[in-house]
Amino acid sequence: MKKKSLLRPVTFGLVLWTVVMLLVTTSISAVAAKNTVEEAEPEKGPHGGRLLKQEGFVIELSIFETGVPPEFRVWITNNEKAVPPEAVSLTVELIRLGDVVDVINFKPQGDFLRGDLEIYEPHSFVVRINASYQDKSYQWQYDNFEGRTSIEAQVAKAMNIQTEVAGQATLSEVIHVFGRIEPAQNAQRQIMARFDGQIKSMPVSLGQPVKTGDVLVRVESNESLKPYSITSPIDGVVAIKNANVGEQTAGRVLLSVTNLQDLTAEFSVFSLDRGKVLLGAPVTISVNGVEKNLIGEVVSFGSTVQSNQSTIVRVSIDNTSGRYLPGQYATGSIEVDRYSVPLAVKRAGLQAFRDFTVVYAKVGEQYEVRMLELGREAGEWVEVLGGLDVGTEYVTQNSFIIKADIEKSGASHDH
Repeated sequence: MKKKSLLRPVTFGLVLWTVVMLLVTTSISAVAAKNTVEEAEPEKGPHGGRLLKQEGFVIELSIFETGVPPEFRVWITNNEKAVPPEAVSLTVELIRLGDVVDVINFKPQGDFLRGDLEIYEPHSFVVRINASYQDKSYQWQYDNFEGRTSIEAQVAKAMNIQTEVAGQATLSEVIHVFGRIEPAQNAQRQIMARFDGQIKSMPVSLGQPVKTGDVLVRVESNESLKPYSITSPIDGVVAIKNANVGEQTAGRVLLSVTNLQDLTAEFSVFSLDRGKVLLGAPVTISVNGVEKNLIGEVVSFGSTVQSNQSTIVRVSIDNTSGRYLPGQYATGSIEVDRYSVPLAVKRAGLQAFRDFTVVYAKVGEQYEVRMLELGREAGEWVEVLGGLDVGTEYVTQNSFIIKADIEKSGASHDH
């Protein structure tokens, strides 16, 4: 009988995956190419601004940001002669992604016109200029895009580009600790004979569950020669067994019964963090081999410092499920602060762009950088203090794809 080869279907699968990824990548490149206008470098004036000309009337429009927030400054000539700025009426409209329009008016200052509005980041917009001089009107319009690209919806879906709407979030600051599970305080009972004698029977074995009142040991008293029973004072399991039938009790611990329904996780917390941990603080506990995490709370602190200069923090555990045993190693996340902020973004969506930390806002099939001023951070969230509006849809997963596409297009802006 001829053996089936696994190579052919595996090879076919790899080829199919390669073809799909190639098609997706090609689609992104095609969309980017469609939205990239090949144009010559704009002509610059003596102040480094873009020159715009009509019938001998020339304005130089520059973004000036030396010692001041970014603003427009304009110098004007007519037939190669400087025009006094007070002789020209000028407005500039910046049409941003999402049809947000910034209207900038100008006032004379020295030999130029100075805009009255800060040009906030990103400097990505359609620029529309209206000028009036000696009863003549002049208009110009050009694209000044940076950090912007377009990706079709089906391509974005194939690349698993996911988005969320920015808004309020609750940040939880935690410290990560390590430790092990132990019986809770007062959860153990040591079993001894009231009157020494010979052990006649022990109807329990190590690890056996017992209930309150169950017989653990029967002893024949050495003095009265009468038998009596020793019963369990609590529900639990036989954790220690130090004696056997026929032996003398001899004033020793015969058994130990431990209540395993209430356990304690003991974590080591170093001095730098100890002052942050409060009684009652919630703790998320993870134990190897147990899929579901536990939620407990801090119930007490150790009274001494350990040899490694840490302090023990005890966390209560409800073990009615019986999944956990003393001696298991555990990791914990102790919440030390919780607060709400009006605006936050997910850390997974952050990328670097120029000297900024950014997210990519999404409007339709277009994506554009938003330069962020960041505040506190905790877990998956980072507080946003500026650069992003509440309600903005932004990329939370696979934002690196947007970054790579923008970097490939080499989008820049005028200064």
